Amino acid sequence: MNVNQSAPPVPPFGQPQPVYLGHHQSSYGGQPGSTTAPTSYGAYNGPVPGYQQTPPPGVSRTLPSAGVPPASTAQGPCGQTAYGQFGQGDVQNGPSSTVQMQRLPGYQPFGSAILAPVVSQPAVLQPYGPPPTSAQVTAQMAGMQISGAVAPASPPSGLGYGSFGPTRGPQSNYGSPYPGAAAFGSQPGPPQPLPPKRLDPDAIPSPIQVIEDDRNNRGSEPFVTGVRGQVPPLVTTNFLVKDQGNASPRYIRCTSYNIPCTSDMAKQAQVPLAAVIKPLARLPPEEASPYVVDHGESGPLRCNRCKAYMCPFMQFVEGGRRFQCCFCSCINDVPPQYFQHLDHTGKRVDAYDRPELSLGSYEFLATVDYCKNNKFPSPPAFIFMIDVSYNAIRSGLVRLLCEELKSLLDFLPREGGAEESAIRVGFVTYNKVLHFYNVKSSLAQPQMMVVSDVGDMFVPLLDGFLVNVNESQAVITSLLDQIPEMFADTRETETVFAPVIQAGMEALKAAECAGKLFLFHTSLPIAEAPGKLKNRDDRKLINTDKEKTLFQPQTGAYQTLAKECVAQGCCVDLFLFPNQYVDVATLSVVPQLTGGSVYKYACFQVENDQERFLSDLRRDVQKVVGFDAVMRVRTSTGIRAVDFFGAFYMNNTTDVELAGLDGDKTVTVEFKHDDRLNEENGALLQCALLYTSCAGQRRLRIHNLALNCCTQLADLYRNCETDTLINYMAKFAYRGVLNSPVKTVRDTLITQCAQILACYRKNCASPSSAGQLILPECMKLLPVYLNCVLKSDVLQPGAEVTTDDRAYVRQLVTSMDVAETNVFFYPRLLPLTKSPIENTTEPPAVRASEERLSNGDIYLLENGLNLFLWVGASVQQGVVQSLFGVSSFSQITSGLSVLPVLDNLLSKKVQGLIDSLRAQRSRYMKLIVVKQEDKLETVFKHFLVEDKSLSGGASYVDFLCHMHKEIRQLLS
Repeated sequence: MNVNQSAPPVPPFGQPQPVYLGHHQSSYGGQPGSTTAPTSYGAYNGPVPGYQQTPPPGVSRTLPSAGVPPASTAQGPCGQTAYGQFGQGDVQNGPSSTVQMQRLPGYQPFGSAILAPVVSQPAVLQPYGPPPTSAQVTAQMAGMQISGAVAPASPPSGLGYGSFGPTRGPQSNYGSPYPGAAAFGSQPGPPQPLPPKRLDPDAIPSPIQVIEDDRNNRGSEPFVTGVRGQVPPLVTTNFLVKDQGNASPRYIRCTSYNIPCTSDMAKQAQVPLAAVIKPLARLPPEEASPYVVDHGESGPLRCNRCKAYMCPFMQFVEGGRRFQCCFCSCINDVPPQYFQHLDHTGKRVDAYDRPELSLGSYEFLATVDYCKNNKFPSPPAFIFMIDVSYNAIRSGLVRLLCEELKSLLDFLPREGGAEESAIRVGFVTYNKVLHFYNVKSSLAQPQMMVVSDVGDMFVPLLDGFLVNVNESQAVITSLLDQIPEMFADTRETETVFAPVIQAGMEALKAAECAGKLFLFHTSLPIAEAPGKLKNRDDRKLINTDKEKTLFQPQTGAYQTLAKECVAQGCCVDLFLFPNQYVDVATLSVVPQLTGGSVYKYACFQVENDQERFLSDLRRDVQKVVGFDAVMRVRTSTGIRAVDFFGAFYMNNTTDVELAGLDGDKTVTVEFKHDDRLNEENGALLQCALLYTSCAGQRRLRIHNLALNCCTQLADLYRNCETDTLINYMAKFAYRGVLNSPVKTVRDTLITQCAQILACYRKNCASPSSAGQLILPECMKLLPVYLNCVLKSDVLQPGAEVTTDDRAYVRQLVTSMDVAETNVFFYPRLLPLTKSPIENTTEPPAVRASEERLSNGDIYLLENGLNLFLWVGASVQQGVVQSLFGVSSFSQITSGLSVLPVLDNLLSKKVQGLIDSLRAQRSRYMKLIVVKQEDKLETVFKHFLVEDKSLSGGASYVDFLCHMHKEIRQLLS
């Protein structure tokens, strides 16, 4: 609707001003009568009592211009974005504000700083009580000359509740947000119902837009780490890193790169101060791995007091003969062999020749002092432990696995340019009893030894159990051929579990080495043995105070076993193939505490699931692992590490112990103040990881990061990273369900988010009406992402989600990195036929909402674990033929997991895109084809996270309204 009427002139400040409105103020969420009176373009009613006539210094008032509304979002003085509805006089734009405008439908402009989206659905109003009666509306308007469309008094939340323009013929009313709102002409008459108007989804912050903007703005230039406290590009942006003294964001990401100077300020802001650390992260080929520094027998140089390792932030004094520790300020002597002169700036002249003086990440070769029992370690070993009960044999799993291992053992991880891997291997099969195999190279045939006393586990052979793959190749191949045949006729359905891990650990202990157990297991361990479990799958406990027991282990035996495994450096990777409940919450305890992984293939069928299983297995066997690892995070004075999240064990409050750590695992560390910080000095973190490489070399990997400190809350909010914040909050919540009711955990998350945004609104945003929702620019996606966490299967399960699935997801997220949680909670939805077929680049994503689906298109949806191909019912026949090799939509098989390989551009493009998505993720994503209107569509729609979920989770729009209400309650 074009408004061609010019605005009345604005009197100078200090004089009574006309209240000029394009919308009736009471629809903007402010308190009725507190700011402006309803008026129209044609009539001015004079000053309104209680309305501030004179703006504060430095504040301008902007009138709406005629014509087309210009905008979508705009930023205020602290980079905030405001969403909400308000009248002229509410817009206040400080001198440092920047305005970014783009044309999107759904906004009415009021000035340059804060813009108002048009109205929401009636359903949104349900939580806020009944609408005002027409009598209340009439009373509110008494004595005013009305000739436009007006709204009744607003509900408590100002986001998206009615937007009314001047009356212009039949299109005069923009719509009313709820029943009872009235449209008045120049003659009074009975209230007329208006058609409901919904909040334009394009008018609220879009994850897709934020990701796209960051890629365009920050994807082309390398990220140089030399500047303290700079926020890196988003995890969704492809960028190169140049290490110039701070660790790459691939190794460490923080919730904020600017830490409040005082604990009071941190408490006020409620922004968690945390770092997500991925010590052995894999780097792209263009980036060099950390340099390895060998200081010989003297070992790496450290501070005498706090034991921090030499890094670029250490200060050399007294001509280079001593150095001051940047963490604890202790003055230390420089050993003669490490001495070097200083230049005119006080920097060592060899600084750029030494990685530890110029780079953020590097490795030291450790001396014997860093080894167990003062003895250099042996190379690690891998033990494959295969369930040969009836279920495993019948499903074809055992035959498939043995076939794969014959070739896979040639690809064990190796150090640098080594010709062959130093890792030794061993084999165990089990059901109710355990079978050990002697595969010594001198034997003509493998030998089996059975241990039936599972209550007192021991390893029946030492020589010939752990062997070099190349030397024993023939015997190993013979064994792997025989295993499926030996157990082909088994009728044994009962299995043991804890004794199997015990056996593997004892074998590593006897061989005096660290290593990894690969366990392939199919059923609940109900055989008489230590660690025996019972079926306790009770869905009636959901939404009760006892729900937390579903996430807790049944017995403490597995924690005790895990502790022994960590002491031995025995990491456990568990591959589960359940047909029914197996108590993942208990079985995953040992993998979780030893730094291992859990993989789950429910109702495993060879023809459907072999590609996924074998791909995961290959990747798991081949990935580089640090064994027998200990990690410690040191901080400069003023803050300290207080809490840790991830897959590891802690025997004390400082040391994170990991029997194994691979390049996918993260450790999340939370920091708290224990003293005042200094803005000039900033804050420092140093992560030191001591581990054994796959060749048996003891190493120290060091990562350093310098952060800024601030005395202004605006600086904190300007330097936060929402993706890392969500990673931390999800892990915090997923641990919380072990001890608190799920509802309590959900409420805690909502309250914390509201407090973060309310503190920003109160202390950093320019003054504005309570009806506006104002979000910090770098946190504008916090509500949508938090809503995704709240709707996840752990915190709000649907009817089809099993207790095992919930425990599995909970365990999985605990050690995810920021990129993985980003796509896991907000899946990517990619339209396949909108871009030209010749275009081989990844198509731009669309928002995860059913509204974005066109029934004439095909979409790929991925979240790091699942991959769906959704086919609209009206897709062109040629597209169906090119992709599926059938002539019509009705002939496509729903639930298909493999696309036919066809010789045409579209087929190759889609196959290439699927391969590319799988390569980006740490687990193989099995494809599922979903047809529109098919029963599988409800599973697919579960991942359209901006919509209301079947399990009761709020839509993005509804949650934003709820968040606004929470913020207003905190502010009032």
